[in-house]
Amino acid sequence: MKIDKKKLLIWLGLIAALLAAIVLTGHPAGHHESIQQAMRDAVLHDTNRISFFGLAVDPALISAMTVSVLLLLFAAVIRVFFVPRFQLVPGKFQLFLEQIVGMFANMAKTNSPHRHRFLGLYLFSAGAYIFVGTLFELFGLQAITTAGHPITLPAPLSDINAAIAMGCLSYLVILSGGISGAGLHGVGNTLKEFSLPISMSFRLFGALLSGLLVTELVYYYMQLSFLLPVLVGVLFTLLHALVQSYVLTMLTALFYGEVSEPSEKQRAARSDQKAQAA
Repeated sequence: MKIDKKKLLIWLGLIAALLAAIVLTGHPAGHHESIQQAMRDAVLHDTNRISFFGLAVDPALISAMTVSVLLLLFAAVIRVFFVPRFQLVPGKFQLFLEQIVGMFANMAKTNSPHRHRFLGLYLFSAGAYIFVGTLFELFGLQAITTAGHPITLPAPLSDINAAIAMGCLSYLVILSGGISGAGLHGVGNTLKEFSLPISMSFRLFGALLSGLLVTELVYYYMQLSFLLPVLVGVLFTLLHALVQSYVLTMLTALFYGEVSEPSEKQRAARSDQKAQAA
């Protein structure tokens, strides 16, 4: 295998220039807050807040609203311009959409064979929101805080309030499955898992927050802010987007299928009804 000397020299020159820049820049200057304050605000959002129609709100709220609007617009464009043109032999984009929708539909049907139509819709919506919302921070959209400092809008679910809302919403969906599928028996099975919304919320929040804190730490120090943030940010974000979308949707499907399964009495009653109808 021959090595191209020109390309090798170019890469070595780029690496040397990068190392020289790291050494010459030295310790960062001009930060308006310490690393401790930056890490604290990344968790609590009690300092860097954004004015929204006169109200000081968390940056994650702006991110959540932006992601929701983008997803709704994207869905409207697909419904108006692409769905009417779908063909029996799918093209690449149609095949891509069918694969994604089919994946969540199969997940719902496999884990909840009795009731899975609404579950499939919710799994697709929740998975798309978590995935796109997590990738949202890669765009680096800027906003101005109430103190006049620029800030990059974070992922919506890196805020504890958003994570709790997603966990509680998933729990309510599971509860609705228990009510519609098994009545009071399903409600009892759902209420037994009282810690489920807490565990789902903090699992989602902790995973996304860890990537945010690592990226924040890397960006804060100038010595590490060449090339490394790109690798860290992209890898952490892609990993969390895929893993957390799968984990939350799979947990929701599993518990939904468990609590919505009819009891023995309900199965016997339905069998009798079918026999009488026949």
